[in-house]
Amino acid sequence: MSRAWPGPSEEQLRAELAATSQAVHARGWVANHDGNLSARLAPGRLLCTPTATSKGDVTAAMLLVLDDENTVLSGSRRPFSEMHLHRAAFAARPDIGVVLHAHPPEATAFAVSSTRLDPTIMAEPIVSLGPVIPMVPFARPKDPRLDTALGKALQEADVVLLEHHGVLVVGGSCEQALLRMELVEHLARITLRAKQLGGARPLDRSVVEALSARGRPASVPCFSECGPSPDRPRLVHDADRARPDVQGLVKDAWRRFK
Repeated sequence: MSRAWPGPSEEQLRAELAATSQAVHARGWVANHDGNLSARLAPGRLLCTPTATSKGDVTAAMLLVLDDENTVLSGSRRPFSEMHLHRAAFAARPDIGVVLHAHPPEATAFAVSSTRLDPTIMAEPIVSLGPVIPMVPFARPKDPRLDTALGKALQEADVVLLEHHGVLVVGGSCEQALLRMELVEHLARITLRAKQLGGARPLDRSVVEALSARGRPASVPCFSECGPSPDRPRLVHDADRARPDVQGLVKDAWRRFK
């Protein structure tokens, strides 16, 4: 976690962030003006979605560039009020390139019921997200304790539940953050279905430790480049940034465990 986020070009990042915003809305993870996204653009500069705008309507041109004081350097709209959460996330780890906050219904159901979501019921979430999804205790907006708790939680995970609020994920790229949000919502849906059958049971601790031994390889690479379409860019990756084989990592961990 010592390396700093190098970041794509502003044009690339605008296209990716806008496409991610639209994808979050299309998947039903936000409603009305819910949710927000931000990304490191350059030292002392963040790119973010505007407030009071449906995530489905966000375009690359609507995005704002902010300095460290939240002064708008580029863009005609206003930044969202939860920017302090995003700044707490970026301050927690220099490897974080993108912060995504949304209210995916199943995962948010766990957050509003103060119920922890356990990734150790399946191998894939352990390999892709890690063995723990912290619950950040509820605090009023802009309460400094909230920022402190979030920063601490992000030292052990890339996905956190915000109690009585929603879900916040971080990633090295827009695609990585989006897929982490997708995975945590899928995990929540499976967990809720399992409750109808008596509840999900976690894997044996020794299995969890074996699956966690290689850390969180992430389901996609941290770095990405935009494809040719500015409306919905296709993310492509160099050969040395090939997608990790999550299934292969799971099988390898099982072999080492046995």
